Amino acid sequence: MVNSYLTVKKTAFYELIEKKSKFIGYIKPIDRQEEAIDFINEMKINNWSARHNVYAYVVRENNTCKYSDDREPQGTAGAPILSIIKQNNLKNVVIVVARYFGGILLGRSGLVRAYSDAASGAINCAGIIKKYLCYDCSIFCDYNQYGKLLNIIKKYSGVVDSADFERDVRLKFHLQVGEFLNLSKKIADFSAGTLNCKILGENFYDF
Repeated sequence: MVNSYLTVKKTAFYELIEKKSKFIGYIKPIDRQEEAIDFINEMKINNWSARHNVYAYVVRENNTCKYSDDREPQGTAGAPILSIIKQNNLKNVVIVVARYFGGILLGRSGLVRAYSDAASGAINCAGIIKKYLCYDCSIFCDYNQYGKLLNIIKKYSGVVDSADFERDVRLKFHLQVGEFLNLSKKIADFSAGTLNCKILGENFYDF
């Protein structure tokens, strides 16, 4: 399994004018194909008066990638957007570019350039991040162990998601899978084997 991938940080948009045609590139990070389809449909509704709503997306799950030219000449719109996504090595991302026609034909090369620039601009506005495969973990400790345990988790680049203070302290945190064994050993040494770190599941996180 791949332990990391590149995606975008946030939903964003970028607008450009090319020979009186307005191109608006919308981008969103996603986790599933259904999210991509929902975003595409939402942008089509929001840009109902646009001449074209072109899209492309790449999803890690099943290595899925799709695009649509939405009535632009074949190969001039959706494919260039998908190419920009792949050139940036992005996964789990969807881009929709709405074109408001300005009355001047751009030709094939002009369309490819405009759609590519709109996609690139949207990516730059959203920002590229790297996500790492992590374990979601849970551990119980005494109150007098809490501070030391917190420092150990941070030492191995773990991120605390929650802390519940009841009879004992329950910490939930995540860290990269490659650090788990080292963390577990350090916790065992610190607690003389009395503390046990439990893996709850796996998820991707950026740091």
